[in-house]
Amino acid sequence: MAITAKMVKELREKTGAGMMDCKKALTETNGNMEDAIDFLRTSGAAQAAKKADRIAAEGTAFIEVNGNDAVLLELNCETDFVTRGETFQELAADLGKHLVTKKPADLEAALQQELDGKGQTVEEYINTTVATIGEKITLRRFALLNKSDDAVFGSYLHMGGRIGALTLLEGSSDEEVAKDIAMHVAAVNPSYVSREDVNEDEVNREREVLKEQALNEGKPEKIVEKMVEGRLGKFFEDICLLEQPFVKDSDVKVKKYVADKGATVNTFVRFEVGEGIEKKEEDFAEEVMSQMKKN
Repeated sequence: MAITAKMVKELREKTGAGMMDCKKALTETNGNMEDAIDFLRTSGAAQAAKKADRIAAEGTAFIEVNGNDAVLLELNCETDFVTRGETFQELAADLGKHLVTKKPADLEAALQQELDGKGQTVEEYINTTVATIGEKITLRRFALLNKSDDAVFGSYLHMGGRIGALTLLEGSSDEEVAKDIAMHVAAVNPSYVSREDVNEDEVNREREVLKEQALNEGKPEKIVEKMVEGRLGKFFEDICLLEQPFVKDSDVKVKKYVADKGATVNTFVRFEVGEGIEKKEEDFAEEVMSQMKKN
């Protein structure tokens, strides 16, 4: 039976599921609307759609390394209780293995890829877990890194996955050194590897701010330029990994620590779970009182 756009629209209005999920459900059930609804309920797509407006700001960062490839991902849910559960952790591990192997171009492509041995796409697999757990779950983002044979990955998960950091060092095979840098990235949260990576416009804006500050302090204009250049050093220290005092030895900058080990930092990625997501502030006592008034 030919599946029309009108049928897909009708099913979507009835279930709230995505268009691709609705089309697949109708195709699998030969256009039978009631069977398609049951199909969506069984697959978890309908339950996932109902939870789409919920805020999922908890979850975990997860790292998977496979030879010369590595991935850092963020998987979100609604509560910390679910984060610690075995089902959620297994989902994160399965997604990590898939992403590092299949290397999708972006999140949209990843969700439509089929998982080996599951008979489902990534999106369908997540939706099945949503139906099992009863919370909104989203694969929010991921970053893939690839290295050469004379390079090394460093991985570190802080607070059970609350923060994840993945580093790539070249000229070394020392995983402990690479992990040390990942720990530093997790703790200090730099924005760039080196000062050369900072956009020139950003540097110029900072230079102008520092110049105005110096002039407002009443400093003679003839020495302001030297002061600004000196203060720019602190600016770079705040945002550039190599310029920062190493967390394990504040007397040594990261640049020197890495160089002494015969390595160079190629890149790093850092995810903090829920960053940038506006969390709903809930008053538990108020919620209880509200429920009591209804009863």
